[in-house]
Amino acid sequence: MSDTRQADHSDEQRGAGPARASFMNVPGSPVETRRQLLVKVAWMLLWLTYLAYPVSRLLNGEHSTGAQVFGWISLAFFVGSYVLLVIFRSTPGMWPRACRVIVALMVALAIASSVVLGETFLPLFIYTSVCVAIIAPAQYALRALAAMSGLVVAVGLLIHAGMDSIATFALSAFLSGAAMTGLQRLVATMKELREARAAVAHLAASEERLRLARDLHDLLGHSLSLITLKSELAGRFMDAGKDEAARAQVADIEQVARQSLIDVREAVTGFRRPTLPVELAAARTALAAAQVRLEVAPELVDSWPGLATEEAGALAWALREAVTNIVRHGEDATVCTVTADESWAGDGERYAVLEIADDGRGPGKSQPGNGLSGLEERLALVGGRLETGPAERGRGFRLRASVPLRTVSVAPGATRPE
Repeated sequence: MSDTRQADHSDEQRGAGPARASFMNVPGSPVETRRQLLVKVAWMLLWLTYLAYPVSRLLNGEHSTGAQVFGWISLAFFVGSYVLLVIFRSTPGMWPRACRVIVALMVALAIASSVVLGETFLPLFIYTSVCVAIIAPAQYALRALAAMSGLVVAVGLLIHAGMDSIATFALSAFLSGAAMTGLQRLVATMKELREARAAVAHLAASEERLRLARDLHDLLGHSLSLITLKSELAGRFMDAGKDEAARAQVADIEQVARQSLIDVREAVTGFRRPTLPVELAAARTALAAAQVRLEVAPELVDSWPGLATEEAGALAWALREAVTNIVRHGEDATVCTVTADESWAGDGERYAVLEIADDGRGPGKSQPGNGLSGLEERLALVGGRLETGPAERGRGFRLRASVPLRTVSVAPGATRPE
């Protein structure tokens, strides 16, 4: 894959679905926009249901005024510390030491509140366990969570809480922390996979550059050596007054140079020609960045094993253009479907058909742009056709590219053209 090709897809990914991306935030990643912050806080509020127990007791007036003031202050500080740690733990300014101090204060508040205000404040240990799982190293996380569950049991016995409450909150604290530990490991795995995918793309680009360098060396090495040799001979013949022999050498030099130019053009053309497997991989990356799921028939790549190079390249261009349109203009699209089929024309000629459809809002009344016009010209050069319009049920956009299914014979032991 060329550098230009990678840059195009990088731009597509950076500009993919700005409206959707502004609401999305990968677990464990820093909050980048206010909308992401709002969404993350909203999700956190759903998990604050356990605080209904201590809040209801404070509102019932069962405690003295001093105890109520202490309870509200402790609860507010506890929730603030929890939100701060969970939301901003990945921010560069949040140092590990500050995170440990916050968790230590949360543990102290959970113990003090439970001792002063009773067993209704034992649920605070659940959120403390989650925070412990966030900052604890992976190899010590389960031990720390077991210690937190033991602390819940100890505090519960100290304040003479019911055994059912102690068992419930101790188990909830351990399971909640274990779930956060699993999420942390999942986030780390996702990060490693993204880095590995970037490394694979970089290595693929480097391998392509090396292949092109080898091809050019093989193509031009012999030709340039021959041109050099014949130039020296032509000079010697001219010095010796053998004009006819010199003209013959110059003619040979011209012929070798023309053939070298043809070979270089063919090598570069093959280097730049897209293929369906490469375009499918690039489409999966670009659509994933735009929060669009790609559904591809498993037999797509091998649907036309002997399809001629020019026709296969035209279908690859169609896939690239369709994915680009979905990334840039597919509003509300969540699924992109790619299917392969064959059809017969009225004159009996067989066509390979590639269809790409999404479930977005569709093209509306807009006219086809330069990309679709250029694609139609590419398909016409190989005798193909382009059809565009609404997808099934009138929702989304459908692009249907057809090329003649003129297969090429492959000699035994030879490789298929790419």
